Amino acid sequence: MKSNESSEDYLETILILSKNKPVVRSVDIANEMGFKKSSVSVAMKNLREKNHIKVSEEGFITLTEEGKAIAEMIYERHDLLSKWLIKLGVDEEIAVDDACRIEHCVSKESFEAIKGVITSML
Repeated sequence: MKSNESSEDYLETILILSKNKPVVRSVDIANEMGFKKSSVSVAMKNLREKNHIKVSEEGFITLTEEGKAIAEMIYERHDLLSKWLIKLGVDEEIAVDDACRIEHCVSKESFEAIKGVITSML
């Protein structure tokens, strides 16, 4: 289940969009992330090759089981860390930006320890 920060951001975005839209397309991802459609197309090709997404003939993007597992892990980290930083008094925009950076570099073991402390605070 190895992936890089960019891939994780794309997978997380697909997960979030799929919760709010009936279908997810490259243009939706480009709009959400503020990227050019051509950049998103390259990323989708890479995610498809890693078996993290499937793309239908109509261009609808869905997460594979492996892609969904990565997306959910990153989303959980982002959500928990954002809430925690906000509770600590960090401005919401800064907290969300910082959580986005932290979510990618913290180990599973460290996150679980942090999660144990944070959940008792929230």
